[in-house]
Amino acid sequence: MPQQRTSRRGLLFGTAAVSAGALLTGCTSNEPKEREQAADNQPVADDRPGKQVTIGFAGPQADHGWLNAINENAKSRAEKYQDVTLEITEGSNDTAAQIGQIETLINKKVDVLVVLPADGKALTQVGLQAMRAGIPVVNLDRVFNTPQAYRCWIGGDNYGMGLNAGHYIGEKLKDQADARVVELAGLDNLELTQQRSQGFDDALKNYPNIRKVARQAADFTVESGQAKMAQLLQAQSRFDALWNHDDDQGVGALRAIEQAGRDDFLMVGGAGALSAFQAIKRDDGVLKATVLYPPTMAASAIDLARALGQGKGVGGLAEFEIPASLTLYSAVIDSTNVDQYMSTGFE
Repeated sequence: MPQQRTSRRGLLFGTAAVSAGALLTGCTSNEPKEREQAADNQPVADDRPGKQVTIGFAGPQADHGWLNAINENAKSRAEKYQDVTLEITEGSNDTAAQIGQIETLINKKVDVLVVLPADGKALTQVGLQAMRAGIPVVNLDRVFNTPQAYRCWIGGDNYGMGLNAGHYIGEKLKDQADARVVELAGLDNLELTQQRSQGFDDALKNYPNIRKVARQAADFTVESGQAKMAQLLQAQSRFDALWNHDDDQGVGALRAIEQAGRDDFLMVGGAGALSAFQAIKRDDGVLKATVLYPPTMAASAIDLARALGQGKGVGGLAEFEIPASLTLYSAVIDSTNVDQYMSTGFE
């Protein structure tokens, strides 16, 4: 999988951090040993080799494009660093199996753990177990029930996804009388789906000319996206915009749209799949934008774990420690910026 772009990484470990570190150490020697010592003395992490860190990574089963991208981003990021050893488990969506995998990593005495739990609530206790064993935990995306179970949380903004999708659609339709929108949501029993819908609804409140006339919940799969979108199209002979929560199910939704011969509305997707970026760039269909839920968060989690293991902070911040939480921004990708994000798209 592609790795984070330099401009995004600069927020954590950018050139400013390197310059500041060079000033603090006053090191000008080209000897490798002295350079490594200088890097160890930096108050913030940078790309130069430093203290060796073993990171345990327990991620999900790769049964969805975004989840596979999470695993690949973690692996490829760790490979960038000479001072990082990645102990990676076989991804699992079974809570008992993942707990066992994490306990194995704890017993191996890894320096830091990065965990995307299959179920945050169910895995809270094993997060606490790691923290009590002196192993700091970077909790990725699905949050544990208590901050005591992790040192740092990093993840996406589900509410922000819906909010930004709603504002994008709202601005496109703000001058149109009696504009109508429909929503193809994800699994309704998931809090993240509820958050995405709430953000979308809150954004639309800013546009009194727009009404949401229908909503269907799919299952984040191509098949469910196609079936549920077909139902929406049959029930709604006219609407002006569609907000689809997930680009994987969006593949199916686009099939249904093509089969119905409909092109009388604009579509906004979600997550940031490569296929969505490519469709946006071609601009030959209804899909005009997608809202990021960036899987590059796994690469950033490795960066944060490395900084934790080396006892450092992050560049661009005054503090000597990494933050307790980082919520990533849900950028809207359309024809104006799709080239910039193309390398981050997942398959």
